[in-house]
Amino acid sequence: MSSTTWDTEVGKADGLVLVDFWAVWCGPCQMVAPIVEELAKEYDGKLKVLKLNTDEDPDIAGKYGIMSIPTLLFFKGGQPVEKVVGAVPKRILKEAIDKLLTTTA
Repeated sequence: MSSTTWDTEVGKADGLVLVDFWAVWCGPCQMVAPIVEELAKEYDGKLKVLKLNTDEDPDIAGKYGIMSIPTLLFFKGGQPVEKVVGAVPKRILKEAIDKLLTTTA
């Protein structure tokens, strides 16, 4: 994903969207990437998962105040609703997703 597709992918998306802000050189980002991929499969149809390389699109990272990576930012209706910073365990992310999904129902 990039700044050119941001509005379509996130701004106009229906439901819950998770954006993984990352960079190639970021070790913790590499650790959390497989977890994010697993969550994308587990929540297929309920959660849209996207990745944004902060080196390639610093304008979007700046717009949302992303100071540390990895940052996982959840959006509903194009607006950020939850932020998880750092390489956290999968259960922490699942708890955040489940909470956000139950509040949309």
